[in-house]
Formats: sequence, structure tokens, C-alpha cells
Amino acid sequence: MSPAFTKNVSSNAWLRGRGQRVCAIKKESAMRMISSVLVCVLTAAWTGGASAQEIDWKKVDEALGRTAAVSGDVHRYGFPRTDLQVTLDGVTIRPTLALGSWAAFKPMHGGAMVMGDLVLLEAEVNPVMAKLIASGLEVTAVHNLVLRSTPLPFYMHVGGHGDPVKLATALRAALAESKTPLAPPAPPASPPPAIDLDTAQLDQIIGVKGQANGGVYQFAVPRRDPVTENGMQLTPPGPTGVATAIGFQPTGGGKAAITGDFVLAGDEVNPVIKALRENGIEVTAVHSHMLTEQPRLIFMHFWANDDAVKLAKGLRAALDKTASAKS
Repeated sequence: MSPAFTKNVSSNAWLRGRGQRVCAIKKESAMRMISSVLVCVLTAAWTGGASAQEIDWKKVDEALGRTAAVSGDVHRYGFPRTDLQVTLDGVTIRPTLALGSWAAFKPMHGGAMVMGDLVLLEAEVNPVMAKLIASGLEVTAVHNLVLRSTPLPFYMHVGGHGDPVKLATALRAALAESKTPLAPPAPPASPPPAIDLDTAQLDQIIGVKGQANGGVYQFAVPRRDPVTENGMQLTPPGPTGVATAIGFQPTGGGKAAITGDFVLAGDEVNPVIKALRENGIEVTAVHSHMLTEQPRLIFMHFWANDDAVKLAKGLRAALDKTASAKS
């Protein structure tokens, strides 16, 4: 056999082997592409089903005995403790400042996620907790918010996932163990008092636009980082309770009582405590609200009654220590 013939045979074998390897690589790449497309299609179908699934919100409204405030895909229900007369440092606290129970429902994984905050008297805590647990809802936190008040309210955070009508029914049954008014709220007999504060200046200092609600000027300052619970992003942040909440209740002469809660990462807690205290604002509670949120969040409550502009500047100094979104 001639050297030339041997060389040609070897070359042909090498080309055939190379061709087979190229075909195998192309086939593997094609299979990977098909798999990726299938994953994307299935993921899109699953997430679409979770977010676009039909919920009969009228039935949820009926179960809770009121209509929701709707923000995006979140339906939020309020249960103000209008039955309570809570005073602190001579100030009668309005329900919209610190006595508003609420529950927010967000479509999730073929059902709904519910999270909320129930305002309770001490004697109501255990009966409400027992009813929640018996109904399959979770209790995620129990804490105070203010100090020295008469009476002293407690705050119970709840969570759950499933059929939204069943969740709403369970929540109402638990609230019935307290004296929380459950009848549909009647129209106010008189308009709420005017906000006797320079709200434009407060907006400028805090850095977001506030809104009047029941005699209280309220702010919601979101964080820059997204917050998730059970893999679901909690948006909008205000209605789902993960924005820093600040309320100004006028107390006359340009003064206001302030309270609310900062939403903080762990390394922000002590810088914010120092900033608040340096500006004459009392820190009244530091705790969690949820169990599995990412990133882990700490909630810090505060109180003061002083010149509103002075307090706004103190709050702004504290906000500057956080990863709050810029307006």
C-alpha cells in the first residue's frame, strides 16, 4: 500500500471523526436550546397562572364586610380601632396614626398570600391568636408600638397562603374574638380635620409626597432593594407593609405627634437609633414583622410630639442612614 494511499485513508477517517464530533456538538446544543425554550415556556405559563389567576374579589369583600383599597394587584382592607380611646403624653391618638388593623391580599401561586397587622388590647391577644392558629393562619410577630399609653395596645402580625375567601373568612372570625368594629364603616359624620401643618415643607424634607388620611399626614418611603416573601416580590411596598411609614398628627401651634416604623437592614438599626435620639425622637420598639422575607428586615417604631418641621428634619437624618429610595 502506497504512502499516499495510507495518508488519504487516514485523512478521510480523521474528517469522518471530526464530522461526527461536530454533529454531536450541534445536536447537544440543539437539545439544550429546546430544553431552555421549554423551561421558559413552562415558567411563563406558571407565573402567568399565579399572577393573572382570577380571584372573585367580591366574595373576599363580602367575607370581610368591606371593600378593599386596591394598589396594583394588592387588595388591602382596613379595620380601624375606632372603638378605642388611646392617649399618650396628653395626645389622643387617631386611628390613622397608630390604631389601624389591616390585611393585604396578593395573588400568589394559584391562590393568594395574606399579610397584616391586628391592633389588639392585652386581653384580646390570646383569644385572637387561638382562633388564627385553629384556622391555619400564621402569627409572625406580637409587639408593642408605643410606650406609656392608656390603654396600651398590642400589634399582632399575621400571614397565610391559600384560597383568598377562606383566608378572609378565617381572619374575620379571629377579629370577632376582639372588639374590633366589623360592621361596614359608616360615612364620617363630619369631614376630617384639616392638616394644620406646612405639608409642602414636610414633603420637601422627607423627600416623598405625603397624603392626608383621617386627620393624619402620612408618608410611605420605600427601600431601594426589592423585598420578597415566599419567593414573591412584595409590591407595591406601602400596601404590603414594607415601606417606612411615618405619620404626623397635628397637635396645635405647628406641632405634631409622630409615630410609624422604619424598615431596616440589620446594619442600619443602630445608626438610625442614634439619629432619631439625637433629634429628640424616642425609639419605642425594635423587632421583626415577618419570618422568611429576603432580605431580612427589622422594624423600628418611634414617637415624639414637637415642632413638625424640626421632627421632619430628624426623621430625614434617620432616613439618610438607610437604603431608602430617592424621590
